[in-house]
Amino acid sequence: MQYKVTMLGTGLIGLFYTMTLYGQRGRDRVHSVYSRRLERARSFADDWDIPHATDSMAEAIGHPDTTAVVIGLPNHLHEEAVRLCVEARKAVLCTKPLARNAEEALRILELAEQGGIFAGYLEDLVYTPKTLKALASVRKGALGDILWVRSRETHSGPHSDWFWDIEQAGGGAIVDLGCHCIEIIRNFVGKDIRPVEVTCWADTLVHPIKAEDNAIALIRFENGAVGQFEVSWTFRGGMDLRDEVAGTEGTIWLNHFLRTGFEMFSSGAGGYVAEKAETESGWLFPVGDEVHELGYPDMFTDMFNALDEGREPMETFYDGYIVNAVIDACYRSAASRKWEPVELSDWRGRTGVTPIQGLKEQVDGLLLVKRERLPDGRVKHILKDEASGAITQRFVNADD
Repeated sequence: MQYKVTMLGTGLIGLFYTMTLYGQRGRDRVHSVYSRRLERARSFADDWDIPHATDSMAEAIGHPDTTAVVIGLPNHLHEEAVRLCVEARKAVLCTKPLARNAEEALRILELAEQGGIFAGYLEDLVYTPKTLKALASVRKGALGDILWVRSRETHSGPHSDWFWDIEQAGGGAIVDLGCHCIEIIRNFVGKDIRPVEVTCWADTLVHPIKAEDNAIALIRFENGAVGQFEVSWTFRGGMDLRDEVAGTEGTIWLNHFLRTGFEMFSSGAGGYVAEKAETESGWLFPVGDEVHELGYPDMFTDMFNALDEGREPMETFYDGYIVNAVIDACYRSAASRKWEPVELSDWRGRTGVTPIQGLKEQVDGLLLVKRERLPDGRVKHILKDEASGAITQRFVNADD
């Protein structure tokens, strides 16, 4: 069916969302737009041929002709917007992060579930074309058991003032960028595997703000897998989005944005290059289709198809709550300089998960540690005697 959408927010994310809705599916349209500044709402409406513009959030959400609401607002306004969606009985799609902290996220989750409305979490970076294809390979067993996932997002800092205000945003680079990385990691490890504990370093190295502008964290999962994220608001040279996945049977490397095979030199006459590109001259790395490479079309297609089919989307408010709980543990760890538990009052995944077993192949009653072919063609086995713990090696015929 066609959806007439209320768009809350007219910043960069509202722009990208609107561009996407008018793109891949084509039939969906923004019918009402809200901005905290009426002149901005009207200007946005004129640009996109939107019939209704207002600076009243309740009016925009309650518009009688819209059937779904997209939240592209600062973090501190998400809870109020969801509450109004529940009162108006409107489906709601909320941008990342779901909230400023897990307590707030849990309230938002409960509002939506108790109100009985459709709720989707707009975590675009798990919907990028490369990520979706990589996830399909992982789920088919191409990499075996996933042992380690690294996700990196860095750039020179966000584009709106509220991101830099710790009260409105709930944090700095971890809330803004780490939320992406955590959900990417969860998708590869398995969203039914519980994140157990976190160790995190965070600091403010460059900007005159209270929040952190750099952070690195490790997340340990119940099955022994480890997630690692690196985030920064001080990286120069564009936006760096990379993921690495390592399993018992394989490895995946993904580069989504900074090095995509598109390179161009310009004296500076070409104008806009890509989000957070920083420069318009010299050697440039344009992105062929920004909204596609960032996952927006597949994300909205999944959301509205889920609405049509009466099912949950790939990313839900519950996922947003888990992400916020991991972020909270990161902040506690950065302060304590210790491993901190991920505190989840509502866990819906598996329990009592068996740790990853790794290699269990035996050779002549000994555990095979490694099989290796040497430059001269010989094959070596590294072996362990399980009873004594002794490690030995032996050369074998290449055909054995």
